[in-house]
Amino acid sequence: MSVIATDMLAGTAADRLDAGVHPRLSTDFLNRYSEALMLIEMVAMDETILSDLQTWQAVGYREHFATSALRCAASALAAYDDLNPNRARAFDEACHAMTRLVRTVTALLAETPPSPELPEIVEVAGEALRRQIARATQFINANGTIDIGKFEDTALQAQIDALLAR
Repeated sequence: MSVIATDMLAGTAADRLDAGVHPRLSTDFLNRYSEALMLIEMVAMDETILSDLQTWQAVGYREHFATSALRCAASALAAYDDLNPNRARAFDEACHAMTRLVRTVTALLAETPPSPELPEIVEVAGEALRRQIARATQFINANGTIDIGKFEDTALQAQIDALLAR
């Protein structure tokens, strides 16, 4: 690796942006949803985890990176700012859908007495959230150049709608 490349890797995200490195979206943002997924799946094994799930908070992409100490934060924000407005809106809507799913499942899991369908709720919600995270990951890995709406799965949406109707 050249000295210039080594220096660029060691610098801040702002330094890399100034050096002409193309801004990139970052999947680090999705770790928050992966955490919620893990908690949802663990509740079935340990009901005490429900309190952790109830304190889970959604944060938007911009807010996540604006407060992040990651070296890629400036690049991730710059890439987000450069997104086609329609694609940015679709990505934000996908993130809101994941948040609604987490909150709805949390409410269902907190019902007293617990639903006899708890294992089914966890399975359907876990799979739905996993697929939504995968969609968002594809969008981020393509740096926003694909239409996130094209990854809709109508069968999955029907399962989510059925879950929310309970």
